[in-house]
Amino acid sequence: MSAPRYFLIALAATALLALVLHHPAAGSAQGSSVKPDNQRRAAPDFTLKDAEGKAVRLSDYKGKVVLLDFWATWCPPCREEIPWFIDIQRENRDKGFEVLGVAMDDEGWEAVKPFVAEMKMNYRIVVGNDDTARMYGGVDALPTTFLIDRAGKIAAIHIGLDATRKDYENAVQELLQTPAHGGATGLPAVPVAAVSH
Repeated sequence: MSAPRYFLIALAATALLALVLHHPAAGSAQGSSVKPDNQRRAAPDFTLKDAEGKAVRLSDYKGKVVLLDFWATWCPPCREEIPWFIDIQRENRDKGFEVLGVAMDDEGWEAVKPFVAEMKMNYRIVVGNDDTARMYGGVDALPTTFLIDRAGKIAAIHIGLDATRKDYENAVQELLQTPAHGGATGLPAVPVAAVSH
């Protein structure tokens, strides 16, 4: 999918969200974005390469809470969220939490490496592809962020800037307080996405 299409979808989603959040009928108190355990589904496993060419699997994060962020260097809402994720990673890494960024830039590492250095991103980045996006429902807008519990289940999904920094912090803390059920990962045995970059 091309950068302009992602951008237009993200821009439209952000504009719609702004209208909804600023509507007089919208309440000021927001409940937890974390789904109850019985409404969560397993996060699809994938294999993609990081900047050093090492294979990274979502299942490598077994037993941890993961913030899985699909983003791109050209995406303004992504640029807004990244500093939040840098801070959340720094504050919670030693508690069993990891951010994993999936860059969806068509130019791959050529665009991503300088951006990661510029932003001083302190979490692991992989370059995604359409196969990985399809595994997660298509990822039609950026950013799209999945919060995955210790059991490997999707506990929350955020599309565009539909959550604040505080919403992410609260959801991460809620998930960190919940142990994995019986140590199971919840990750299904699904075909591994082709590593294309």
